[in-house]
Amino acid sequence: MRINKYLADQGLCTRREADRYIAQGLVYINGTRAELGSQVQEGDTVETRLPEMHYRYYAYNKPKGVVTHSPQDGQKGIQDVAGLSGVSPMGRLDKESHGLIILTDDGRITERLLGPDRAHEKEYMVETREHLPPSFKKRMEQGVNIEGYTTKPAKVKLLSDTKFSIILTEGKKHQIRRMCAAWGYTIADLKRTRVMNVKLHPLQSGQFRAIKGLELKEFLQSLGLSN
Repeated sequence: MRINKYLADQGLCTRREADRYIAQGLVYINGTRAELGSQVQEGDTVETRLPEMHYRYYAYNKPKGVVTHSPQDGQKGIQDVAGLSGVSPMGRLDKESHGLIILTDDGRITERLLGPDRAHEKEYMVETREHLPPSFKKRMEQGVNIEGYTTKPAKVKLLSDTKFSIILTEGKKHQIRRMCAAWGYTIADLKRTRVMNVKLHPLQSGQFRAIKGLELKEFLQSLGLSN
């Protein structure tokens, strides 16, 4: 295994950061200074002298109309409206949806949170324009065929004739909108309320708060990291 991947898998840094630390002479394999591209074999001893990192983590309530990534001319991006610099959104929330998104400068969590083989819970509150029959719950929970892909099992709770909550463990593009459309329903409102153990409440639209203490510890531990 390449040394930069080894360090990233250990949760010490990202691969890009690892390459920088290796070039600076801060990583050793069996007592010998590692080089870019060095391999780590089973039984090798890896030592590091990495600087102590102080990452920042925020829960942000994204308003409708704000673009998560790469805003075009005339569009508002999260960096434009959140009032936070040096942090990036983890994942996406489409322009017409709102609610919780995590902002951080910790690149270690990107793949661990968003990788396609991960199964971290994300919860949403959804309102449809049409009335929902009792059979809607089972249809959504068992998996829905969206353009040739069958979604993973979900947890659904009907809250009224037009409202439901849903917990997903994957994040296909516009997944909930496409799942509803497959059964002939259109979404009037979609809000993300939870990512793993991090909850949106009590943030108002456009507000953010630091994720810290036990909440942060549990979040990172669930990703196999420590702060």
